[in-house]
Amino acid sequence: MMTMRLQRALAQAGVASRRRAEELIEAGSVTIDGKVATIGTKVDPATQAIAVKGRRVRPLASRWVMLHKPLGVVTTADDEKGRKTVFDLIPNHRGLSYVGRLDVMTTGLLLLSTDGEAIHRLTHPKYRIPRRYSVLAHGIPTAEFETKSNGRVLVDGRPVVPLTVRVRGGNEGRTLIDITLAEGRNAIIRKWVAAMGGKVERLARLSYGPLRLGDIKAGEWRPLEPSEVKALYRAIDLPEP
Repeated sequence: MMTMRLQRALAQAGVASRRRAEELIEAGSVTIDGKVATIGTKVDPATQAIAVKGRRVRPLASRWVMLHKPLGVVTTADDEKGRKTVFDLIPNHRGLSYVGRLDVMTTGLLLLSTDGEAIHRLTHPKYRIPRRYSVLAHGIPTAEFETKSNGRVLVDGRPVVPLTVRVRGGNEGRTLIDITLAEGRNAIIRKWVAAMGGKVERLARLSYGPLRLGDIKAGEWRPLEPSEVKALYRAIDLPEP
């Protein structure tokens, strides 16, 4: 028997995000073995009948995918402009949600999973999961980038505190920046570079937590290895499903 919070069971089944699951529970829309559930209830999805608005919830197998997001592809399930989405690149993506959005002009490592609670922890500031980025920038001299990046840079009134940062010169006056952050504020890298007086030309995420992008080509994906899944759950102090 493996019990877990009801919110996590609903997220793992691809029904809703953890927060949306809490809303459904609070609204009295979720039952366990025919009885209305409450927040904080624990459940064993393998042996108990969970239903949402009268419809039985069938557990999804735990699934983790690593995608090399290409340029011009949006991180969303449905784009109002009709652009290609990350889900168009993955066959049979039922129940998958992305871990940390990458904007349309950013490339690199994107994790997707059926485990809503794990996604929540991987993106929540409390767990300080490191993300490493490679940045090509211009606008100010490399020496100025280096000085400012090691100083106090504010974005939206709050300091950006890199775990590591390395700055070196690129071609034609550009600057290459390798930076690792333990936060995922919206467009944080682009805003950080802009706050220093520069502009991002190219931006790629190279790693997320213990996982590295490696040699996956743009547009390609692969399932995570069992050892990689184990490392992820260890990083967020959560038992594997």
